[in-house]
Amino acid sequence: MADLTDAQWRKSTRSGSNGGDCVEVADNLPGLVAVRDSKEPAGPALTFSPTAWASFVQATKPGH
Repeated sequence: MADLTDAQWRKSTRSGSNGGDCVEVADNLPGLVAVRDSKEPAGPALTFSPTAWASFVQATKPGH
């Protein structure tokens, strides 16, 4: 399991003003990107390699 102690979480730019149901991303850690639900900051987080995360983000852009 990855150590996310130093993660600097930010709200995803794709999260709207939907009452706090947001995705938070931490991309400041070497070699991984972490994603979590903002409603459960102490809950589980998914982790991805930077390459896998970049592929996911690219694939979710309009027109892809």
